[in-house]
Amino acid sequence: MYAVTNPATGVVEATYPIASDAQIQTAITTAHQAYGQWSVSALAERVALLERVADIYEARAEELAGIITREMGKPMKQSLGEIGIVVSIYRYYAKNGPKFLEDEELEIASGGKALVRKEAVGVLLGIMPWNFPYYQVARFAAPNLMNGNTILLKHAPQCPESALAMEQIFREAAAPHGAYLNIFATNEQAADIIADRRIQGVSLTGSERAGAAVAEVAGRNLKKVVLELGGSDPFLVLPDVDVERTAKLGMRARFGNTGQACNSAKRFIVDSTVYEDFSRALAEQVSAINVGDPTQAENFLGPLSSAAAREGLAEQVQDAIDKGATVLAGGKRIEGVGAYYEPTILADVTPEMRAFSEELFGPVAVLYKVDGEEEAIALANNSDYGLGASVHTKDLARAERIAARLESGMVAINEPSASAAELPFGGVKRSGIGRELGKYGMTEFINHKLVKIAGR
Repeated sequence: MYAVTNPATGVVEATYPIASDAQIQTAITTAHQAYGQWSVSALAERVALLERVADIYEARAEELAGIITREMGKPMKQSLGEIGIVVSIYRYYAKNGPKFLEDEELEIASGGKALVRKEAVGVLLGIMPWNFPYYQVARFAAPNLMNGNTILLKHAPQCPESALAMEQIFREAAAPHGAYLNIFATNEQAADIIADRRIQGVSLTGSERAGAAVAEVAGRNLKKVVLELGGSDPFLVLPDVDVERTAKLGMRARFGNTGQACNSAKRFIVDSTVYEDFSRALAEQVSAINVGDPTQAENFLGPLSSAAAREGLAEQVQDAIDKGATVLAGGKRIEGVGAYYEPTILADVTPEMRAFSEELFGPVAVLYKVDGEEEAIALANNSDYGLGASVHTKDLARAERIAARLESGMVAINEPSASAAELPFGGVKRSGIGRELGKYGMTEFINHKLVKIAGR
């Protein structure tokens, strides 16, 4: 069942039925038929569609933001910020897509001429998560619609109304019927969709478990995947930082979106020479966070996405406390109505604790003390994940040297790991496969067709 369960109140506000198998077959057929038209459409038509989609998001920003605040508890100001990012993504691909799709001429030794043409591949399935309901969809849908592919979108079961709102936006923008379709499918139905011969690829953003399940089905059926999975991003603090400024950056890097972001800073790896000052400054920042009703502007931290998410996080934290971790701030559920949890800092976390190796998907930071650069790099790389990382120091040459040794898909220097339409996003190790956004977001689901013309 797809349902809106407001995590700030615990109230189930609306429910939506699962699609029947017949409805899903109709959706696949419709998307496949639309592909025949959309894949040969003029680039100017695709550009115009993405621009119209961006315009509608802008015009309906308050309404759209309110939907996700109610669905998953994102503070309203941050929900509006998400709409802004979404607008920038659609406009970016409208502006740059035609350039990215230009033929590429190759230098060849045998004479003649060779071109690589970039063509659509077909219907794609997107399986998207609840933590950024619009943004995650935009970074999949925008480049692939620009490519000429068509989209079936299975959203998270707790985001039915944002899912329907996005489908409605494409209708209002006069997308060809079937170019973008929402489906309320189960995981079992999603597996059957992937296996369908008309589906040419699948993109999933979600948990490691979900990614492995989707990759297994896709592999059996020889379908390409893009997987954006979990992260346990290190935030390296070197001896020469401005402690107060870096602590403020760290607070925002960890606790934005109530700590529910794959690429948020989760492990603070701090040189021993500044550890005491930094831990004090970070604890002060965290203790000053306003927690509460996400519709109120003064609250930076809302509820977790669900009561179940809060309970899972509480179990991870309690495991660390029981095994000797030190709580520098927070550490408990907030009693009363709603899935609220105190913004928390843990120190003295050791490998036998779940918090050392598992992703903490909520408002919990883990603080580590290290002696020197080598120990910092070794700890940063001691993770099954490799999504993002950040390095904080006034010595840029040193920062770049460290960045080159970090096992991650993205490294930010003197700023938190972030996302923008023009920047490629993705990780290594168990954080996923492939890239989204930037020009790389145009290349994952595309046929790089070689056209070779013989010389005379």
